Amino acid sequence: MARLPDLEGLAIFAKVVEIRSFAGAAAELKLSKATVSKAVSRIEARLGARLVNRTPRRFALTDAGRQLAGRAAHILAEGEAAEDSARAQATMPRGLVRLAAPMSFGLLHVAPLLPEFLAAFPEVSVDLHLSDAQVDLIDEGFDAAIRIAVLPDSSLVVRQLCEMPRYLVGSPTYLNKHGRPKHPLHLAQHRCIGYSYATGAETWRFTKEGKSATVRPSGPLRVNNGDAMMPALIAGTGLGILPEFILREALTSGRLERLLPDWSLPLGTVNWVTPPGGPRPKRIEVLGDFLVEKLARHGKRGRRAGQRASGDAKN
Repeated sequence: MARLPDLEGLAIFAKVVEIRSFAGAAAELKLSKATVSKAVSRIEARLGARLVNRTPRRFALTDAGRQLAGRAAHILAEGEAAEDSARAQATMPRGLVRLAAPMSFGLLHVAPLLPEFLAAFPEVSVDLHLSDAQVDLIDEGFDAAIRIAVLPDSSLVVRQLCEMPRYLVGSPTYLNKHGRPKHPLHLAQHRCIGYSYATGAETWRFTKEGKSATVRPSGPLRVNNGDAMMPALIAGTGLGILPEFILREALTSGRLERLLPDWSLPLGTVNWVTPPGGPRPKRIEVLGDFLVEKLARHGKRGRRAGQRASGDAKN
């Protein structure tokens, strides 16, 4: 296998030629004079040709040195430009952010915010990918993702955007026909609508004053998107659990009713998730900060709506 070119040695040689001094190049590069001399000697050994004739008072390139100098200068310039560009993207909000988000939440609460963000940061662009499937950020090349979940431990870097309560609901049509469950275990006798992106076997876990109850839902329908569950819930096909942001309007209008309000489901959160590693480019950092600010307000509205729905269910 061919050896990789000695790019560092060529860059050091280019700087020596530019300044016409080993000592001067060492000072500018913040290297020792010995390191600079060894780098040039290393290039000479690889090429089998002397590049510089030097004495304490004189510096002169050989023919081989003159032929190599132009290309070495180009390598140095390209390397410096590449670093400058990467540094600018790391410190200035500029470039593309590939963002994954759940379908319903992305449509309702992420996409409407992006025009304001893009107006504030005109040199940033966003590639928004909407899907309820959980993407692999690293393998699929995403810079960040928004996830709604009770997240397991992982190596991903997680920043909470807002809380996301979930409610068990049913329509008056269903409840008048099949009755209202008084305890989570009663759900075993009810038709339930499942969520097909649940990790592992879907279970519904409820808690109340230190007590817990777990139910394995079963019924005539499973869906992979929360909005797709809504028509079946409203039509009375069965009972289901969805995040508050999808249910808010239907609860307010009375088309759906919150059930078992005294029992709590695990509190989900809306999270900003990024791959592990070093500092994030500025474009990713500012988008995360923007969404934290905007969606924190959404979470407060959701908690107030949930308190109203709970109060209505008890009355």
